[in-house]
Amino acid sequence: MPMQRSSLPRYLREIQTEVEGHARTLGLDFFPVLFEILNYEEMNMVAAYGGFPTRYPHWRFGMEYRRLAKGYSYGLHKIYEMVINNNPCYAYLLEGNSTLEHKLVMAHVLAHCDFFKNNAWFAHTNRKMMDEVANHATQVQRAVERYGLETVEAFLDSCLSLENLTDPNFPFAPRPVRRSEPPETPKAEELARLPAKSYMDSFINPREYLEQQRRSRTEKSAQAKRFPVAPLRDAMLFLLENAPLERWQQNLLSIVRDETYYYLPQGQTKIMNEGWATYWHSELMTKKLLKASEVIDYADHASMVLATSGNRLNPYKLGLELFRDIEERWNTGRFGKEWEECENAEHRRCWDRATGLGREKIFQVRRTHNDLTFLDEFLTLDFCIEHNLFSFGYNAKRKRWEIVSREFDEVKAALLQQLTNSGHPIIFVEDGNFENTGELLLVHRHEGLDLDPAWGAETLAAVARVWSRPANVITERENKRIRLRHDGTELRTIEL
Repeated sequence: MPMQRSSLPRYLREIQTEVEGHARTLGLDFFPVLFEILNYEEMNMVAAYGGFPTRYPHWRFGMEYRRLAKGYSYGLHKIYEMVINNNPCYAYLLEGNSTLEHKLVMAHVLAHCDFFKNNAWFAHTNRKMMDEVANHATQVQRAVERYGLETVEAFLDSCLSLENLTDPNFPFAPRPVRRSEPPETPKAEELARLPAKSYMDSFINPREYLEQQRRSRTEKSAQAKRFPVAPLRDAMLFLLENAPLERWQQNLLSIVRDETYYYLPQGQTKIMNEGWATYWHSELMTKKLLKASEVIDYADHASMVLATSGNRLNPYKLGLELFRDIEERWNTGRFGKEWEECENAEHRRCWDRATGLGREKIFQVRRTHNDLTFLDEFLTLDFCIEHNLFSFGYNAKRKRWEIVSREFDEVKAALLQQLTNSGHPIIFVEDGNFENTGELLLVHRHEGLDLDPAWGAETLAAVARVWSRPANVITERENKRIRLRHDGTELRTIEL
């Protein structure tokens, strides 16, 4: 569907100038922001494309568009804004929104742009991704014209199934893997013996010494045969460099991997990013932008953003409240050794050292943390009690969701586990020549998170298709170690 971009009318340009002026006065630092107005169909299309106006052809974008369109038509949701991490940042406003909604969205967007520019986890992202994604779309379209839509789409299906097999730390410590083949077995060499007369040989070259040398030689030989040399978490990179792929297939896998790493920081900072944007749109609206006639409508919108329902975590609510809690604690001096060692409840309740460091602290937190470290460091017992946090789970016997625990340590551990690796299993490439058969061996590092049978089977099948040979993964199920083997068509389970 062609998308007609519409420039901002004069009154919205004036609002943007006003909002940006107040935002910079309060300390926000963002890339230039280009706002465009879209109708709801165009907004759903851009949302289906992950925020970009142009993407490569694939059926999953069409499915996402249909889901969004139905949700909008049934009144289940409404997309008010979208913003792209780019320089300049591109942001979209929904046609038909009120002036109040446009002001709210602009304030929210500017805080997102500040977060994109200054948070360390976005430092390695491509700031020209708008152009890069359009280039990716052109490359995929050329492959479609040459090899056919079904062939290209089938290979893209396999590549997209591998999106979770990446290394979150790779952008900060890249470990390139060179394209290679399993090394040949080194020739056997004689053990080094110290020179000695025959009658002294057993004393100068004792059996224990020779055995130690033999073991060392065996270990070095085994290490030399490892492929890769050490377990590798970035399975997509390993396949890109070592799978027997044609050039167009390498190009498509590289495109999917590049876009996966572009989106990765957004998943790692969802709570912080939305909390930061909500904090600042609240500050800007209530202290700088709201007219008296808009207060009630603004309160109605704010209540919808912060509402929680069902068994889902609301990142806007949690992030906002944590930033406010940090600001209050550092404004009143509720941190450090003296505060931690105070056991008098009344003193803690009335504690106020008037340090005034809150605003400085939240800017520092915004710069250095991701969701995992943010909650690990700043989610406190007092915060959990005040906000009535608890962990929950599904009771299979009663067939319903229930509260599992209200204990602080258990609640925090459950939340951190949910955020570790974005809630996905941690998988490593262990051996590219498993049992000298050319098969690929993956290992699931089981840290309390089971490998979902359906997800595991489909992903392993995709790995096997890309590797062009069977793929294996060692995991745990019901406290038993098993190996799953997929040859691209059939899955086998082998107990270890």
